[in-house]
Parts: sequence; C-alpha cells; structure tokens
Amino acid sequence: MRIRVVGAGVMGRGIAQWAVTAGHTVELADARPDSVDEAVGFITGMLGRAVEKGRTSAEDAAAAAERLVPLRSPLAPGDGVDLVVEAVLEDLAVKTELFTGLEKVLPASAVFATNTSSLSVTRIAAGLADPTRLAGLHFFNPVPLMRIAEVIPGAATRPAVVPFLVDLVEKSGHRAVVVADTPGFLVNHAGRGLITEALALLEEDVADAAGIDRIARDVLGLRMGPFELTDLTGLDVTASVIDTVWQGFRHSERLRPSYLTPNRVAAGLHGRKTGRGFYDYGPDAPGTPTEPPVTGDASRPVHVPGDAPDAQNLRRALRAVGAVLDEGARPGEHAVVLVPVWGTTVAAAVAELGLPAGRTLGVDPLAMDTRRRVLAMTPACDPDAVRDARAVLARSCDAAVPVSVSVVRDTAGSVAQRLLASIVSVAASIAERAIAAPADIDLAVTIGLGYPHGPLAWGDRTGAARMLALHRALYGTTGDPRYRPTRWVTERAQLGLPLTEAGAAPPHAAR
Repeated sequence: MRIRVVGAGVMGRGIAQWAVTAGHTVELADARPDSVDEAVGFITGMLGRAVEKGRTSAEDAAAAAERLVPLRSPLAPGDGVDLVVEAVLEDLAVKTELFTGLEKVLPASAVFATNTSSLSVTRIAAGLADPTRLAGLHFFNPVPLMRIAEVIPGAATRPAVVPFLVDLVEKSGHRAVVVADTPGFLVNHAGRGLITEALALLEEDVADAAGIDRIARDVLGLRMGPFELTDLTGLDVTASVIDTVWQGFRHSERLRPSYLTPNRVAAGLHGRKTGRGFYDYGPDAPGTPTEPPVTGDASRPVHVPGDAPDAQNLRRALRAVGAVLDEGARPGEHAVVLVPVWGTTVAAAVAELGLPAGRTLGVDPLAMDTRRRVLAMTPACDPDAVRDARAVLARSCDAAVPVSVSVVRDTAGSVAQRLLASIVSVAASIAERAIAAPADIDLAVTIGLGYPHGPLAWGDRTGAARMLALHRALYGTTGDPRYRPTRWVTERAQLGLPLTEAGAAPPHAAR
C-alpha cells in the first residue's frame, strides 16, 4: 500500500516508521521541507537501533528505509496514493485546508485519515467536497511501541472506510478499536476517570500528590501514579484534554475538572519539561518525599466492630500477623478501633455505632491484600492512636516483604476506592453510550494507558454488585453527582451480568 503521511513531527515520523516497518511505501511530507529531512534521518536512525537490538535484520531495515519517500510538498500529485494520514497542527482550519488541497491532487479512491486527538472528525470532514472519504485514525506516542489505534468514523464516513482502516492497522502489527466520534474518543476519555478523581482528592487535602501516587501504585497496581503520569505528559496537555472532554460532554459532572489546574498551568508548573510540576526535577531537586518511620506500639489491642465480610477479613488479616485483637462486643478502654469502610466515612461509623472518636480509624479493604495498607483518620483522632494503629497495620507475615502504611484524611471511600470507582464509572458511561464496545474499551485502555486491567474487567474483579454498592455509597454519602451510579453498572449488578458483557439490545442499538 502507498501511504502519504503529512506532518513530520513526533507523531508523523512515528506513523511513518510504523508503516514502512510493516512493508508499506510511505510518502512523507511537511509544510517545512527541513522537517522532512530531519524525520527521515530520525527514522533511519531508529531502524538502525532496531538492528543493533536484534529486533530486525539489517536487510529488512534497509528495505524499510528504501520505502520511505520524502516529498517537497504535501500537495504533490500522487496517482498511486491509497491513503493519506494527516498529523499536523491541532487546528480545525489548518486540517480542513490541507484536506481540501489534497482532494485536488489525489485520486478520488484515496482514503483520508486524520490523527487528531481532540477535534471532531465530522467537523474536519464537513469542509471537504467529499466528506465520505475521511475518518479518524488516532495513534499514540510513541507510535511504534504503543500498539493501538482508534478508528473513528465521522457522521458522513462511508461504511467501507472503517473496515479498510481496521484491516490496515491489524495487518501492520497494531490493534484497532472502532470508536464513535465523541470528545476524547476512547482512550483520552477513559483516562479522565483516574486524573480527575486524583485531582479531587488533592483538592480536598485527603493526601498529598506523593501519597496519592503511592496508593495508586501499591494498592491499585498502576505503573505510575496519576501525578507522576501528569508530570510526564505535561499538565498543560492534561488540563487541555480534561477541559475538552468535559466541555464536549456538556459539563458532565462525572468529568468535572479541578480548580487546581489553571493556576498551575499559568505558573508554568507543567512537569518534567519545565523542571517542576507536582514534583521537582533537575540536579538540585529534593526528590520524592520520604514516608515517616513507624514509631507506634504494634502490641496495642485492636477492636474491629461488626460481622460484615470486610470486618471478618480484617480480623483474619490481623490475626495472621500476630496483632492483639480485642474480641469484646464493645471496644475496650485502651483498644484502637479499626473500621473497614466501603464508600462511606469513618465519621459516619463513629456516629452510627457509638464508637470512641479519639481512637477510631478507617481501613480500606482494597488495600489489605497488597503491600500498602491505608489508614483514614478523622479530625477527632488522638495522635497516639494514629501512630499505634499505623504500627499494627505495618506488621507483616514475612519480614522479607515489608508493609507500608499510608495515613490519609477521612473521606468517603478513601483514596483507592474513589480512584477505582471513577475509573470504572467513566468506562461504564462510555459503554452505555455505545461509544465503543466493552472489549474494545478494555483493550484500548490496557494498551493505551497501561492499566493492569481493563476498567470493566477491573470492575468485574471487584464484582458488579460490590461496585454498585461502592458507587451508591459514594453518591449517598457525598451527594456529589460525580458518583451517581451508571445505568451500565446498575443493570448488570441487578441482572447478574458481567460489566464486560454488552448483552442483548434492541435491533436499532449501535454495536
């Protein structure tokens, strides 16, 4: 296949490298011819590195380099071009002008694809004489390594274009997911669940950025915490995506931005590229804040009220590490009280059960089987009780496997539950709108965002009914519409269906 890639920046050169490596002939063009020369040198260098690392042979690398054809103009005639992939400035007028020019010099059979990450595919196509030939083909950086692409039909895209692009992507070594033309498409939309909730936790001073990142990594299994990730991608970029998706979905509360970001963006606190973001960077940076040492009395008695499964599991875990349990019906005079919370607060448990406020703390059940426990304290907590509870939870069955304990401010559901609830509910809202199929949501998110599980499969690991209970508790406790349970999770919990299953639908329903 002969592909013309217009735009020789980071994305364009990545797409060109992916395509020539897959055996396609690629015409590479840019408004600046010097950029084409730089991109050709870059791609040739990357092919050479692949040979050095044993990923390809010298012969295959040389053949791929020969398939790369530099053009002096994006609007050069090209009767043999089968596909154009545009990767230029994220500006509607610029993209429309490019495609209208290409219509005049390329055959009517050539398919047009835009790599836009934020603009409406339909609006770009609307400026063409033939809008049926254009669709979105959204890759992720770095293209050769991020083996996923979103195929986005516009409102007028002819039916044959989508399978053509899916077949191209799949046969060229990447996975393809078909996504409706909606703000943020799939991956950028799904990614808002983590970062918007993390920012909300930071707003409320539940924990600092480093504390939230530790919990995200150690409890949820994310490779990077949300603030580490934001510093890597750039807060200016992240904030723009957050606002674009929120505005595109008409100010959906589930996607609500944080008031923290505009001032940080204005101050240039963008992350690694500016030397300072949520963390400091550079040779003089102090590094990630260390956690305070465990100094409390690990032998202090612990009382766990109730017989709910979470309470039973917590008692079992404490016995396994040799903790001293206070087994009375009411907490003893010196016992620390640990309450497992699921979408609710420690303060509510104190009021409901008549527990001693000074020595009652919350424990997140999600964290009990991980290398990090999470302890929630209220404003009424005695500091000695907090220190001793932390020491008790830091006990480990295996001295070679230390356990860390984070202390956070009491909030409905604690940190990990809120992050997981948001990740699952945003993905569920994508599924219930038929923006993408459930399997494609999980596939795209695991590859595109590096989550340990697809968000819907992650919800199933917790259980649809338990996820619904979490969403209802968060909504009921806070009254915040951000946590309103989705129809997708509610129906599947009530019907006993997994969150990953689309299930039966009326004949008119999108698939």
